[in-house]
Amino acid sequence: MPTKKMTDKEWFHQHLSDRSTKLIPYKSATPKKFNSSTVAWSTLLLLFVTTSISFAQTTVTIPVETEKNAMVLQTDHEGRLGVIYFGSKLANTTEYAGIPSQYNLKSDNAPTYNSCYTPAGTWNLIEPAVQITHADGNMSLDLKYVSSETKKIDANVNLTSVLLKDPLYANEVTLYYKTYYKENVVEQWSVIKNGEKKAIHMQKYASANLYLMGNDFYLTHYNGTWGNEMKPEEDHLSHGIKSIDSKLGTRANLLEPSAFMVSFDKPATEDEGKVLLGQLAWSGNFKLDFEVDNYNNLRVIAGINPYASEYQLAAGQEFTTPGFIYTFSNNGKGEASRNLHHWATKYRLLDGEGSRLTLLNNWEATYFDFDENKLVGLFKGAKKLGVDMFLLDDGWFANKYPRNGDTAGLGDWQENKKKLPHGIGYLVKEATAAGVKFGIWVEPEMVSPKSELYEKHKDWVIREIDRPEKYYRHQLVLDLSNPTVQNFVYGVLDTLFTKNPTLAFIKWDCNAVIYNAHSAYLQKAGLPQSQLYVDYVKGLYKVLDRLRAKYPTVPMMLCSGGGGRVDYGALQFFTEYWPSDNTDPVERIFMQWEYSYFYPAIASCNHITDWSKLPLKFRTDVAMMGKMGYDIVVDKLNEKDLQFSQQAVTNYRSISDLVWHGDLYRLVNPNKNPIASLMFSNTDKSRAIVFNYLVNTRFMPSATPLPVQLKGLDAAKKYTVKEINVYPGTSSSIQPSTVYSGNFLMTVGINPDVHLGRASVLLEVNEVK
Repeated sequence: MPTKKMTDKEWFHQHLSDRSTKLIPYKSATPKKFNSSTVAWSTLLLLFVTTSISFAQTTVTIPVETEKNAMVLQTDHEGRLGVIYFGSKLANTTEYAGIPSQYNLKSDNAPTYNSCYTPAGTWNLIEPAVQITHADGNMSLDLKYVSSETKKIDANVNLTSVLLKDPLYANEVTLYYKTYYKENVVEQWSVIKNGEKKAIHMQKYASANLYLMGNDFYLTHYNGTWGNEMKPEEDHLSHGIKSIDSKLGTRANLLEPSAFMVSFDKPATEDEGKVLLGQLAWSGNFKLDFEVDNYNNLRVIAGINPYASEYQLAAGQEFTTPGFIYTFSNNGKGEASRNLHHWATKYRLLDGEGSRLTLLNNWEATYFDFDENKLVGLFKGAKKLGVDMFLLDDGWFANKYPRNGDTAGLGDWQENKKKLPHGIGYLVKEATAAGVKFGIWVEPEMVSPKSELYEKHKDWVIREIDRPEKYYRHQLVLDLSNPTVQNFVYGVLDTLFTKNPTLAFIKWDCNAVIYNAHSAYLQKAGLPQSQLYVDYVKGLYKVLDRLRAKYPTVPMMLCSGGGGRVDYGALQFFTEYWPSDNTDPVERIFMQWEYSYFYPAIASCNHITDWSKLPLKFRTDVAMMGKMGYDIVVDKLNEKDLQFSQQAVTNYRSISDLVWHGDLYRLVNPNKNPIASLMFSNTDKSRAIVFNYLVNTRFMPSATPLPVQLKGLDAAKKYTVKEINVYPGTSSSIQPSTVYSGNFLMTVGINPDVHLGRASVLLEVNEVK
């Protein structure tokens, strides 16, 4: 029977579907009768043959390793890259290539579940990590392995890059894995490059696509709202997708942060179990997908939220996704959190290995009701207390629409002449004369509708022109996708520093979310409105990067009405963050406990206020678990409270290095017990500080029911334990002369004697030399 001649198109599709076919020169059945269709398909065939030859046909194995852990990537027979292993590092790394084939979950009739960066529109039928529309309208994408390399940045840090390309289109994705060896932390991101001659549109562009092997998975995530942040929930993940996301635009972590934990096989405890801690380093909308697949393994896709965020990528341009940061531990949540602390203080948090300023803030003492004479009087209180700095909060600016409440003035950053007739410079001078430094509050991203800035520059405001304005805290958000607005926001801070060179501290607030998302700038520039959520954050980072280039060492607090913007994308520019506007000490114990899984204590601003009726000692002891500050009127303290506070500042200075740079061990969980107990120990295990609090007065009128077993000591060393921060006129029940072995303190423990009359107890542990 004569063989049927194939058209160009049929021949191409047959060979496209059979990667094992040897590529041979092609001769047209009718070489002398070219038409536009034949030319087009011949050109496409040439592109296919040329690019396909460059893709690896042999298996390539790429281990991404830290000191204890490894993730192993491997190509399949079609050149697609998958995750074949995630867990403890093997002693012999050559054995990764021999991991059993059942881990590579792919068959001819099923999608490749374990793809390391799953594309949309071709072979994949599951949730993609990347989805684009090409310049010609085609919505399919395939990614084949091309090459990889690992560069040594320093003795501790490596950067592995893996280049993937589409065989038919000039698009490529480079996956980056930055490993911090001793800290066992990985930062992962992707760079998408458009090699086409016209713009492409990206519907989804995740930072990472992990594949975790196990039998069962438990997700711990957090929810809350203003004053009620970081409420943990643990879910047993079943088949399907569990998504955690934010669509708030700014203050993105207000209702649900991107920080999470995944336990393998069973819920991890502090010291036992396999657990992954992660978060997206991005201060805008995010989305995390957790999908248990048909093989009972877990796919994790993390990145910028694709909601209303299709992004146009011009020809020849690249898009870099934010970092996805994670650590894995076989020894429970405590070790995993210490990994993150060590990494953050050394590599991410601004001046993480340095010190912090104690301060007195005027906000809860005065709110908006102050003048320069009242403030100068408070400077004396700061000096009497013994803190390093005075912080002037909201209400110091605007004249036409004075900032006497939260309904006006934002955007008009000139000193209010009635409150401060001699300006900020006078306050800085008077604070210096009083022996304290001076810091100031700003909220430069925002504007009040009742302001001169709003009247002059409505085009700078994120707003729908024809829709009613909707306010959050009586304010709107400035459009930081606009370079002119970026210059304005930078100028607010630069002017303050230029006029007041000794300004010692900035509290940067962000109290509104984005409603009616529309940018006059993007519209005028002919760019899609769907880029606003992304370009806003990029604009914010540009401002902060520019600010840090000129003022690299000035301490800055990251505030957003509390924890609305606590993430490692922002914290690269800040020295600390404000966990919550709720300063009730019992509430703060729970909040700070949960925050501590992801952020080191040196970053947590904890202020002593009058929110609670609990004793000043209790409020002070809680604040000492991080970066301590005050928000009180010092002159209203009675004699004993003032004496205690002055001594507490001195005690804090003696233990602050332990708190800021020591290893954190959680001892007794307040979510499951009537008390909370945690400790910090130094590197050589010669000294520790233990915080103990009564958190439930209904069930424990008498002493702590059981001794608290300590951690992080040397079993062979000898220690004494003494109570510090004892209130004047009281005595401690702890005998400071008793000598204990580290083995005894970690096995039997010590009873801190917490009860209604001793609701908070601080114990200092010292090695006996």
